[in-house]
Amino acid sequence: MDQDERATGRLLERQRGLITRSQAIAMGLTESALRHRLRADGPWRQVLPGIYLTVSDQPSWQQRDMAAALYAGRTSAVTGPSALRFWQMSGPKPSRVDVLIPAERQRASRDFVQVHRTRLMPQQVAADGPLGYVLPARAVIDTVRGMTQLADVRAVVAGAVQDRRCRVDDLQAELRSGPIKGTAMVRKVLAEVIRSAPEADLRCLLIDSPLPMPLFNCSLRLNGKFLAKPDAYWPDHGVVVEVDSWQWHSGPQEWVRTWQRHNRLEVAGLRVLHFSPRELRSDPARVLRQIAAALAHGRPVTAIAVTAAA
Repeated sequence: MDQDERATGRLLERQRGLITRSQAIAMGLTESALRHRLRADGPWRQVLPGIYLTVSDQPSWQQRDMAAALYAGRTSAVTGPSALRFWQMSGPKPSRVDVLIPAERQRASRDFVQVHRTRLMPQQVAADGPLGYVLPARAVIDTVRGMTQLADVRAVVAGAVQDRRCRVDDLQAELRSGPIKGTAMVRKVLAEVIRSAPEADLRCLLIDSPLPMPLFNCSLRLNGKFLAKPDAYWPDHGVVVEVDSWQWHSGPQEWVRTWQRHNRLEVAGLRVLHFSPRELRSDPARVLRQIAAALAHGRPVTAIAVTAAA
């Protein structure tokens, strides 16, 4: 293998099997050689204008991201749902690759690439060869900016914070540095200081219902001993509601602690109802009926002391 072949091999490895037209020509390929490789049954395929995949397989999501970055050019950065996927964060499945480029550059969106010109290019990126991904906080804000459902915004923000990919402070800093347009919902979510998206869904469901309002996230004590800090508590009825899901717990040990808390509350004389996040979204009417039935048969437990959430 000569030096040119080794250089080509290193380039293709660094770019996940992709090459630009200018790179191919710089390495000595002629126009006719390019056409031969890109023929219908040839070994190469064009995935974007001037961007070629040097294998016949369908491009993976990593190759699509790389192709988008090569198409957008130097100093570009992948953001939005594709960046969330890179950071292994929860979010919508990317239907396209969102790429940031400096405002003074001209590059049109094409095929699966959505180009965003901005004067707020990130100061830092996570590099994968020539491909750069924005950091988690920027990925979250750029993703939720285009969302139309408050519950979806809550899910992305709560997932990022709970998985410790970024802090609330990081998200607030991104909001302060960027344009206000399209951020009303994420500002609302951050202002709620929610512990999880399902708990926020429960709060909204109860606020919009005819049921009496509970205390949210209050601390319960019996004979001075801490019992729990339930998602919702009706002191006049002795009813507690908790939203529980494997998705919102760190693992089996946390799940065990959830049921230990349940048993403590039941022994103290409270009635405890558990709902999954899916139940809240798929059948909220049934959730409300079950809570209403529990309240109708409930009674206060006067021995329990309550400290409301700050």
